[in-house]
Amino acid sequence: MTHTSSTDQIPASPGIPRHVAIIMDGNGRWASARHMPRVAGHSKGVDAVRATVQACVDQGVEFLTLFAFSSENWRRPADEVSLLMRLFIMVLEREVTQMRANGIRLRVVGDTSAFEPALRKLIDESQARTASNHKMTLTICANYGGRWDVLQATRAMLDARPDLAEAGAPITEADLAPYLAMSFAPEPDLFIRTGGEQRISNFLLWQLAYTELYFTDAFWPDFGAVELDKAFDSYRVRERRFGRTSAQVAVPIITPEH
Repeated sequence: MTHTSSTDQIPASPGIPRHVAIIMDGNGRWASARHMPRVAGHSKGVDAVRATVQACVDQGVEFLTLFAFSSENWRRPADEVSLLMRLFIMVLEREVTQMRANGIRLRVVGDTSAFEPALRKLIDESQARTASNHKMTLTICANYGGRWDVLQATRAMLDARPDLAEAGAPITEADLAPYLAMSFAPEPDLFIRTGGEQRISNFLLWQLAYTELYFTDAFWPDFGAVELDKAFDSYRVRERRFGRTSAQVAVPIITPEH
């Protein structure tokens, strides 16, 4: 199923967001505050991933997208990057069996060509093992960047549709949408960033156009069901207008079935 832009199709606004996207920030600062090496924060952050995934499943979230490693994170110290890669492998090896049992489908999006062959193979195997699950889709954005996504989608679209490269050819959002890395999911309803920073840092630039934003000072290792509830409480009181007036929002919209 192809999901159109939220500017074209207005989603329902239930109490629980259908799609939650999270930037997991603050691992290093969490560790530094405890006089521990930064790597200890990343290791502790894995526990927060596990707790948040379970909380989202319990709440009925259908899509959870986590920004695990950005295309800019290669600029970090080499030993930290190496640890993050090892953690990624460890999580895939240890958690996929449980994901499969719990009905969670795993997707990994980003430029995985930069990873070592063994990690790429493990990613492919993990996605295949959970492909038939439908309870919740957990997407890990790894070596991902929003600008990269739009550029790769544009290249893929023009490769498939060379007629669109002609001068004056009409190109619509619907033409590009199937080639975006997250084309399998609806646009996020709620974006969460931990760690106190208030920016989206090149994450899902196209998809976050009408997403509700929530920022928390809690560092990622301290995030879990309680902090998730706080984010959902904030989401519930938002009025999602999508360009309409408040009076229009009060009138239910009947979207024709396709």
